Amino acid sequence: MASDSSKLWTVFSLVSALVAAAAARKGLNTSWKAATGKNPPENPADPDVDLREAVAWAVISGTAIGVARMLAQRKAASYYARSTGHLPPGLKKGDTR
Repeated sequence: MASDSSKLWTVFSLVSALVAAAAARKGLNTSWKAATGKNPPENPADPDVDLREAVAWAVISGTAIGVARMLAQRKAASYYARSTGHLPPGLKKGDTR
């Protein structure tokens, strides 16, 4: 049963993180275009992209997507705990994973 619980949590956590990242990226693209009047850089590593623009996009998108994923995973963990009566594997106090 613990193995099934672990697999369920892994899938649930992954899906929530992917959905959050996709939603954050869409919001970031829209916000970037509204703020700058142009599309965000497709590939910030491209030498033809202005360095300041590339760094700004990397910092803003990395932070926003990371925070969105973390919030989604926290929400998923909360839902999992309410549904099962215990925290997901790896989030229990004393887990060293």
